[in-house]
Amino acid sequence: MLKYLYRFLIDLTNNLYISNIVRAYTTSKISNKLIPSFIKVFKINESELEKNSNDYKSLHEFFVRTLKKDARPIDADPATVISPVDGYVEDMGTITEDRNIYVKGQLFSIRKMLGNDQAFEKYINGVFMIIYLSPKDYHRIHSPVSGKVISQWDHGGKSYPVNKWGLKYGRSPLAENYRKISEIECNGAHVVLAKVGALFINSVTLTHKNDFLDKGEEIGFFSFGSTVILLFEKGNFSANNSINKHSVKMGQKIGVLVQN
Repeated sequence: MLKYLYRFLIDLTNNLYISNIVRAYTTSKISNKLIPSFIKVFKINESELEKNSNDYKSLHEFFVRTLKKDARPIDADPATVISPVDGYVEDMGTITEDRNIYVKGQLFSIRKMLGNDQAFEKYINGVFMIIYLSPKDYHRIHSPVSGKVISQWDHGGKSYPVNKWGLKYGRSPLAENYRKISEIECNGAHVVLAKVGALFINSVTLTHKNDFLDKGEEIGFFSFGSTVILLFEKGNFSANNSINKHSVKMGQKIGVLVQN
């Protein structure tokens, strides 16, 4: 019963009309009064902010805040892959041919998330990594490697939350939510960076203007919570297993690209 009640409530909040009301409020000047309590509740480190907290015009502007240039150092080794976001590594492992993994007890289809069978075949027996961003996290997205964006596509419409309740009771949010997917080529290796929106419609905004990306370069930002899914080809990536079930910061080493 709880499952169906939860889904009913989330379906209501995913209504386009309600989503527009929430977006209008969070982008209004009135909402900036919530910023001090937001900082307090989520224990946000104000010393990292590029601006004084009083200078943000709305809650949304604060939510998608940028940081001081030295707040997130980028691992300088050309062979390393960095975390594209601040977040928590929810799961990582091998992409099997059955295309499915379990996250929080729910079956999650990587193939369905990609929405591209041809692209999926390339990553069978490779490595996946799921990084969840909570409201307290820095919500800008950066490139995990230096390389060229060779393809980019969108899928999905409405978005369920991707927190523990959304993953448990939502309608397969990692595979169904609105998502923008980028495939990056780095020295012959291919990496998928899937940006999965959470709660409300089309909450992913891209900011990069060129196809060539430097490691650590900003790609875009999330507006209302989010998850990033990384996919690596078989034999092309050696993950730092110590980060699984741990928090990571953007720019931190999460593994190494292996040259074949």
